[in-house]
Amino acid sequence: MRWHIVIRTVGMVLLFNAAFMIIASLISLYNNDSGFFPLLLSALVTIVIAVFPLVFVPYTTDLNNKEGYAIVVLSWIFSCLVGLLPYVIWGGEFTLTNAWFESVSGYTTTGSTILNNVEALPPGLLFWRASTHFIGGIGVVLFALVVMPAFGKLKTSLSKIELSPLAKDNFRYRANKTMQIIFMVYMGLTISETLLLKFAGMSWLDAVCHAFATIATGGFSTKNLSIAFFNSPTIEVIIIIFMFLSGLHFGLIYSTVMLHRNNLFHSSVARYYFFSMLIGVAVVTVNVHSSVYPTWLESLRYSAFQVVSVGTTTGFANADSSIWPPFSILIMLFFILQCACSGSTSGGIKVDRVVIFFQTLKRQVKKLQHPNAVIPVRVNHITLDEDLVAGTVLFIALYILIVFASTVFLSILGVDILSGFSASAACMGNVGPGFGMVGSMTNFSLIPDMGKWVLSLDMLLGRMEIYGLLLLFLIKSWR
Repeated sequence: MRWHIVIRTVGMVLLFNAAFMIIASLISLYNNDSGFFPLLLSALVTIVIAVFPLVFVPYTTDLNNKEGYAIVVLSWIFSCLVGLLPYVIWGGEFTLTNAWFESVSGYTTTGSTILNNVEALPPGLLFWRASTHFIGGIGVVLFALVVMPAFGKLKTSLSKIELSPLAKDNFRYRANKTMQIIFMVYMGLTISETLLLKFAGMSWLDAVCHAFATIATGGFSTKNLSIAFFNSPTIEVIIIIFMFLSGLHFGLIYSTVMLHRNNLFHSSVARYYFFSMLIGVAVVTVNVHSSVYPTWLESLRYSAFQVVSVGTTTGFANADSSIWPPFSILIMLFFILQCACSGSTSGGIKVDRVVIFFQTLKRQVKKLQHPNAVIPVRVNHITLDEDLVAGTVLFIALYILIVFASTVFLSILGVDILSGFSASAACMGNVGPGFGMVGSMTNFSLIPDMGKWVLSLDMLLGRMEIYGLLLLFLIKSWR
């Protein structure tokens, strides 16, 4: 392992983060707010840390697999570390633990927050907070690979590691073309939503920050009441549409727009995603009607927004879903675990794995009926490799085990079961809010500090799909 090469490449990623800090500091300077000095100082510190290895370590494009994994994982960790600097220097509610939690939540696009008063943050710091979503949405490394030409031939090696294995199935292009497609869809959706939100009545800052959070399926809002603050059905409809789109495979969105055959309408995963959301919205609408909301229109409005929000791991809120009937909460807990499609900015188990699991279950039932039959697992009429099938089932089991372990740890710290389980599931799935004391209209400030560190680990494990982070600690055992 050539750690000097790893550190050099991580430094290049940190420079990319510093660029956004500078933009945020310029916004602070324009608004003459208290975020200017913390943001500028953080940018300078990040630049010094990033430039040092760039000066003394020679450039190379020759990376092995271990070094590639180390670069990706350490880029995430060090981005979160420098990302907390503006918060800590600014002060307010940001202790070191709170700043780390907020930074990890931003980069992993979780959207959980410790802030009781988001609106106390100056405009520049609000933009930086939203920028961590924007950077982390398609991956801190992948974003830097597209934007910064200095990576050169490293792009192919690192993009293969940063991109989820499940996400690669619907990309039929070379690595560079795949990255360009992801970036084009990401930027296209972000710009489109920003303009629509501005026309719907938001300020430019609110529109940009909410678009960053929506397309990254993050959920950081500039308001204490999240989207409920605006009380605008138009804004809610716009955000619902873009949350749903952001939960789809970006390669399939591109193929659909370009009228290619491999598109959304031919994908069984996309169909399952659409119909599961539709059924979830319908069931919750019926359940909250009369008991929470007097009219069908109100029931549909709040149910559609909340279900799509948690089902795409965005985490925005237009209502307090913690007071909804237990059945609605159970349905939403299912979506917190399942989440959206691979190849999107969503976290969670992902519907691809759920579809594979159901197909595997179906195959197992048939095998019991016909013990000697050879029955492959197929998705989109494609026979899946047995290693992929076994890996999917193992991933789901490991994912639920980590959520369970985190829940047990939080319960030891005195957190009630509903709050502990939903917080663990929401952080592991990069969803944001849970239920109980961490509901959609509350925050994570009441979670003990040790619990925040555990939940931060859950966020990183979920964002790197467990194995990416675990492999770093087992790197010495690699051959």
